[in-house]
Amino acid sequence: MKKIFIGSDKSGFALKEAIKQYLLGEAYEVEDIGTTDEEKPAPFFEVALKGALKIQSKEYTRGILICGTGMGMSIVANKHEGVFGAACESVYAAEKCRAINDANILCMGGWIIAPIMGVEMTKTFLNTEFTQNLEEWRAKNLVKAKEAVAKIEKESFHRQ
Repeated sequence: MKKIFIGSDKSGFALKEAIKQYLLGEAYEVEDIGTTDEEKPAPFFEVALKGALKIQSKEYTRGILICGTGMGMSIVANKHEGVFGAACESVYAAEKCRAINDANILCMGGWIIAPIMGVEMTKTFLNTEFTQNLEEWRAKNLVKAKEAVAKIEKESFHRQ
């Protein structure tokens, strides 16, 4: 079963709902981690924390977080080891965040991205794998880069 989480604050609520409907129509098991009621919005930092913890626990391998610009969600998500949230504003960026950076959370801005664009970005994010459609030399370099970044990340999160 294809499964993913999606979350937003008030600013990303409408975009989240549009993307959630698309995902459900594509037979995804979708966990909505908030905001679930536009009249009782959850703050971006609480929703991003929930999403980051779901990636860290390996309950999910990918997720989508939406706030006004996508940047706040990305910043909070990236405070967690093993979580790579990419704030994207185009289909191209959604593809490259996966192919080049192996991002596991797509972050978008409800003030910036129209629903039709958000759905296209989501499709691309979910259907792109790390190093997909890249030249062999670039793919090899990116695998090495990913290992180097993992080392930097480990040292950063486990500094005494």
